Amino acid sequence: MAFAEGLIAFIATNIDDIIVLLLFFSQINANFRRRHIVIGQYLGFTTIVLASLPGFFGGLIVPREWIGLLGLLPIIIGFKQLVNRKIETVQVQTVTSFENSSYRNSTFSFLLSLLNPHTYKVAAVTLANGGDNISIYIPLFAGSQLASLSIILAVFFLMVGVWCAIAYLLTRQPTIANILSRYGQPIVPFILIGLGLFILYERGTFGLIFSA
Repeated sequence: MAFAEGLIAFIATNIDDIIVLLLFFSQINANFRRRHIVIGQYLGFTTIVLASLPGFFGGLIVPREWIGLLGLLPIIIGFKQLVNRKIETVQVQTVTSFENSSYRNSTFSFLLSLLNPHTYKVAAVTLANGGDNISIYIPLFAGSQLASLSIILAVFFLMVGVWCAIAYLLTRQPTIANILSRYGQPIVPFILIGLGLFILYERGTFGLIFSA
């Protein structure tokens, strides 16, 4: 029961994440690696889960309008990519060159990936896009026993990896890969800005901002 509950909850709340992951995987190059996307996805989703756990310990409802403020994250990232793309590329190349020449050990490589700005970009977008999941996960966790909660969380984190694998495999399909390689890079900043604006609108956060 808990397994099915966790599976349904994850799919229902993260179906739109496939599109975002497709865009990220379409940008893979010598500087932006698959591991940056996977680690960033796990960091962002872990933050969402941690923010939802108070529901298990007695319940805490986060106002929808305040959750919508997370929409500012992809907007900021999108504008940064538009305005400062060249400078950011040089900085990431420097970090990547250091990684390739100085460290071959997988542990050090993982640690450097955690420090890579691309990892936090993915984590920030994941958190913003899934911020509204908190309002769903809180009552889900609140109605669970410790054993069922453990199963649900195990399913969640397993599905994050499955989601990454599905998105990556889709980008390997010739038709999808051709479209993404041709149009993905230029439109990503605009998609991020649009995503942020949609999050602000859909959560009713504009009213919160303008009433302040």
